[in-house]
Amino acid sequence: METLNLAFTSIISHRLRSFLTILGIVIGVMSVIILVGLVSGLRSFITDQIASLGPNVMFVVPGRLGGGRGPGGVQTNRLILQDANTLKDKLSGEAEVSAGIQRVSKISFKNKTVNDSTVVGVQTNYTKIIKSVKIFKGRFFNSSEADSGKRVVVIGPTVAEKLYGASDPLGKELTIGNLKYIVVGEIEKRGSNLGLDLDNFAMIPLISAQKQFGENHVHNIVIAANQGQDVTAVQKKVQQILRKRLSEDDFTVQTQEQTLSTISTISNVLTTALGGIAAISLLVGGIGIMNIMLVSVTERTREIGLRKALGAKQAQIRNQFVIEAVTLSAFGGVLGIVIGLLISFIIGNFIKTLVPFWAIGLSFGFSMLVGIIFGVAPAIRASKLDPIQALRYE
Repeated sequence: METLNLAFTSIISHRLRSFLTILGIVIGVMSVIILVGLVSGLRSFITDQIASLGPNVMFVVPGRLGGGRGPGGVQTNRLILQDANTLKDKLSGEAEVSAGIQRVSKISFKNKTVNDSTVVGVQTNYTKIIKSVKIFKGRFFNSSEADSGKRVVVIGPTVAEKLYGASDPLGKELTIGNLKYIVVGEIEKRGSNLGLDLDNFAMIPLISAQKQFGENHVHNIVIAANQGQDVTAVQKKVQQILRKRLSEDDFTVQTQEQTLSTISTISNVLTTALGGIAAISLLVGGIGIMNIMLVSVTERTREIGLRKALGAKQAQIRNQFVIEAVTLSAFGGVLGIVIGLLISFIIGNFIKTLVPFWAIGLSFGFSMLVGIIFGVAPAIRASKLDPIQALRYE
């Protein structure tokens, strides 16, 4: 108890030194909490978005993923609308198939403009496959409009609000690029995350989009296996059908399970890498603790000599300095956790953050370990001082 009192008294009586000692620990722990929270939030957001599509959905994308020849594994996109139509015929009764393209464009109405909106060209059955896209007002474009390439558009809430305010957008014109479209529907609000506005988009018929952007290819083909169908079996059939025209390097069929597995692997690597970077701050903080404690031993040489002359044992001297180091590390760890959680909460108002309990426990445990490891050397040095030499120290 006396050793504890002496340790706490020393910490309190040297407030500035104590603060500077724990600063590295605070920064390290805070960094771990914030970085892990951001990566976990990103993984949770992406996983939720993908999972919301349903386990029966798969995507055909250009190139062979992991092919090592640039994005998608190829330099040229060879997917065309006919590939989607072939799949639709061959998979009739087994799956829904919808091709799409995506571009970023300016959308305007009179003197109002929405910049950098995502314009998606899709087929009429798109909403049957992607359940998260729901009509809030009006309707989706029909087969007649889609097949004829009519210029009709379904808009997101952000586009509706910025262009039309509180008035009803249905039946009104807007301009995408330099072509006019008639608004036939509005999608339910989905919000934003990671700085991305999920409602700043417009959906037009695929053929209209190809004409609008001069695009002969499709960027993806979305497939949803019908209820009762084996997703893996449908995936294999899709690959067999596409291989009749394309090579294996020209496309990838990715199921939800494979996508989630890939995302999990990537996020785990990111978490480890960012956690390692933050751990360096803790290591630097630990070295700071050791340096400050060594200076403290030097400053208190006479005090240590006097205590040893009065009968204090080596273990008592050693324990006092270890307790000081561990206490400073623990306090720094707690303070770092509190500040990290607070900053994560503030950031959470703009992008999704998720701080797992293991991150809190790991960062605090590591801060304690740092205190013990880097506090031992100064403590041993203090305990081994010769009392007579220490009393003579100037």
